[in-house]
Amino acid sequence: MSGYRLAAGGRIDRSRPLAFSFDGQGYQGFAGDSLASALVASGVTLFGRSFKYHRPRGLVGMGPEEPNALVTVDRGPARITPNLRAPQVALHDGLQAKSQNRWPSLKFDVAALNDVFGALFPAGFYNKTFMWPRSAWEKLYEPVIRQLAGLGDSPVARDPDHYDATYAHCEVLVVGGGIAGITATLEAAAHGGRVILIDEQDELGGGALADPVQWAALDALKEKLAAAGNVTVMTRTTAFGYYHQNFIGATQSLTDHLAPADASGPRERLWRIRAGEVVLAQGAIERPLVFNGNDVPGVMLASAGRMLALRYGVAVGHAVVVMAAHDSGWRDALALAGAGVHVAAIIDVRNVVGADLADAARDAGIAVHIGCAITAVHGRHAVTGVTFAANGTGPACKLACDAVLMAGGWTPSVHLWSHAKGSLTWSEAWGAYLPGTPIENCRAVGAGAGAWDMGHGVVTAVLPSHIDVRAQKAFVDFQNDVKARDIHLAVQEGMRSIEHIKRYTTNGMATDQGKTSNLNGLQIASAALGRPVEQIGLTTFRPPYTPQTFGALMGHHKDALFQPVRKSPIDEWATEHGAVFENVSNWRRARYFPRGGEDMDAAVLRECAAVRRSVGIFDASTLGKIEVVGPDAAEFLNRMYTNPWKGLQPGRCRYGLLLREDGFITDDGVSARMADDRFHLTTTTGGAARVLGMMEDYLQTEWSDLDVWLTSTTEQWAVIALQGPRARDVIAPLVSGIDLGAEAFPHMAVREGTIAGVPTRLFRVSFTGELGFEINVPASEGRKVWEEVWDAGQAHGITAYGTETMHVLRAEKGFIIVGQDTDGTMTPYDMGLDWAVGKKKPDFVGKRSLARPDMGLPGRKQFIGLLTEDPQDLLEEGAQVVADPDAPMPMPMIGHVTSSYRSAALGRTIALAVIADGRARIGQTIFVPMPGKVIRATVTAPMFYDAEGSRLNA
Repeated sequence: MSGYRLAAGGRIDRSRPLAFSFDGQGYQGFAGDSLASALVASGVTLFGRSFKYHRPRGLVGMGPEEPNALVTVDRGPARITPNLRAPQVALHDGLQAKSQNRWPSLKFDVAALNDVFGALFPAGFYNKTFMWPRSAWEKLYEPVIRQLAGLGDSPVARDPDHYDATYAHCEVLVVGGGIAGITATLEAAAHGGRVILIDEQDELGGGALADPVQWAALDALKEKLAAAGNVTVMTRTTAFGYYHQNFIGATQSLTDHLAPADASGPRERLWRIRAGEVVLAQGAIERPLVFNGNDVPGVMLASAGRMLALRYGVAVGHAVVVMAAHDSGWRDALALAGAGVHVAAIIDVRNVVGADLADAARDAGIAVHIGCAITAVHGRHAVTGVTFAANGTGPACKLACDAVLMAGGWTPSVHLWSHAKGSLTWSEAWGAYLPGTPIENCRAVGAGAGAWDMGHGVVTAVLPSHIDVRAQKAFVDFQNDVKARDIHLAVQEGMRSIEHIKRYTTNGMATDQGKTSNLNGLQIASAALGRPVEQIGLTTFRPPYTPQTFGALMGHHKDALFQPVRKSPIDEWATEHGAVFENVSNWRRARYFPRGGEDMDAAVLRECAAVRRSVGIFDASTLGKIEVVGPDAAEFLNRMYTNPWKGLQPGRCRYGLLLREDGFITDDGVSARMADDRFHLTTTTGGAARVLGMMEDYLQTEWSDLDVWLTSTTEQWAVIALQGPRARDVIAPLVSGIDLGAEAFPHMAVREGTIAGVPTRLFRVSFTGELGFEINVPASEGRKVWEEVWDAGQAHGITAYGTETMHVLRAEKGFIIVGQDTDGTMTPYDMGLDWAVGKKKPDFVGKRSLARPDMGLPGRKQFIGLLTEDPQDLLEEGAQVVADPDAPMPMPMIGHVTSSYRSAALGRTIALAVIADGRARIGQTIFVPMPGKVIRATVTAPMFYDAEGSRLNA
């Protein structure tokens, strides 16, 4: 053995040395090493600092259960990832890692003073200490706590990596690639159908990778997997969540195990897997023992010591002591000795141990101490020795060593089983919870189901008898510095449920989610309360099983794909003609079209004047569109909308107002009846998905007897709104098959024909108060038709206008925009839309809520208009409205401004607002406090322009 690297053995490739660094110091490992195994091989025992006391900490486990060895990995410029578990970081050439939660260095950490004064910081001290004085919280406590919070530092630069996301479907999904998982996979494959096997390690095998005796059988099983044509195997893949109807979320690491120069493509892939059956083969996690000094670097799980030696060819120490409460600790000690690791002694807390184990240990030259317990571990940054005694109370004996391995029994991994709401059953034999009755089509196999014969052992957490735990540093949760005495304190403070004890002590709330601490904490609480474990409860396991990167969860959604921008078929034309854009919901829309250096105000005033004077063209393609088809289509819409629909004749349009069940407005739009059994609905731009989802919900759950089909057609149709007194003249030469005369084609009608040779659904509707048409054509023909209309309109002074002008024109007419003039608490009556509520209808969504007395109480906000005393004063949208500007503070507010614009047609500013008892205040003066002054305004009706509607049929 050279240093801590064994001369032979393991699954590493000793012909491929790899250079890496940790905290700036260079080291060497081999291909196949993890960062943890390579550091231990180099004699490193100190990996990090604990969260609360900043105590020195080393490895505990060699898998996802590791609570201490959290590191930050630097993969190059801006590629910084904190809080990675060193045992799960694959070694590659040039790897750069550093420790966390320390300053200025790992060996000398100033915050370790917390440990010196640890007696002042017992469990629950946060809530008791930082409540007084209250004035100190913001200025003193919070800044300090924020500075100390966390473990690794969050990256500050944008992540340059890319992440993939995809879906998979299979008849059987197996989670866990140990012997049990592989066997289950082959059994499922034999029945046909698609089978997926996923495992978080870089190679299949699970615990068998640390057992050379099983390697031949493992290789044979892998060959069978490779030969099975219906099996997909994914390594480096973690199933982090189990959701409804056998939906599994998993992340696959694609490039982190590679040197940056060799990495290409996405860093991780998010898998969303739907399976007919899920087989959980996640194995079990070894349980630590709770004794004085069990957190000194060099104290770790016996299974971790075995993994280091037999998989990675690394000795955990030159003189190793094993403290066991379970037969598996003896087997691990014998395996280590057989690999060339010097095991100085086995100390077993049990009074009776199988003679075969004891004899085998003595034959291997290992000292045996039965019925004894370690009472102290010596050393701070590394183990230098232990003190042990018979039953923890006899004469103290000292033993020199540089590593201590703990074997406290096993805890089946039931995390995903719990995610899926499967029940758990307490097992006295295991001293742990096992899978009980599933809810999903799921089963557990192997050690995760309690089906692995790992021998016998004590099933309670070990604390030497008759020792005052208040004087011990016996840790239960290593990362959060929860000691056994903290759990006793929680019980003393009155906590009886394990959920309360967990929150009082933070036991099990670290990044490992209590994989090594939950059961020990539960059993200590059980002993302290004198009640069976089952009566204390069990903490809830929630996704993710292990922490995941935000990048993996976001998948493709970053930068321009974070919220994909939807563009209409007219978008490129608008770009070519100098449009300034804005985002509306997920759509990019032209806001205005400046000319000759105009700002927005100047451009909008020009566009508004052009529409009122001649004709304007507007891209309305982003409106939500839903095709409602079926014999019961009219009945369905009659139940959904507030106004009647059954009597609407084909070829006619109707304004539809949609409420939520609580009676408040959620959407509106003009829709057309194309035939007896077909409607073309429109919704607001931002409401399309919401309305379709709401309608599908009612159709599938409330009115499943109706024969109706709903189809989203938002992107099927391009919509060109032509508005203004010359609108009919512009399209007349282009339209065929439709009589455009005012009597033949009245307002709120729809006709089908062609325009510019393209089939169209032509609506005679207006959102401006002017003569208007909305031209619906297939999206693929949208730009062609737009350009034909644009060319035809040149003789009539056609002007392209954007959303800002559309807002002004509709505000002049008092037309509302749902979501701007409404705030989720407005009823049709509040908005002056009583006419849109069918008085004779027996029912519609929200009808009963509208009948509640408080819907008509005095003081409700109502939709009105505002004209400022100074015609040039422009109110801010969202500004609060008051009745008395001299009222004492806090000044009572009576409403707020919802829309505010400069009107070219009126030559002044206008505003819309919702004000308490607004209609009763018409003619009164109200006040709007603005920066620098208070603006006076008169309450008016919300329609400012052409109240008689004469221009609609110009």
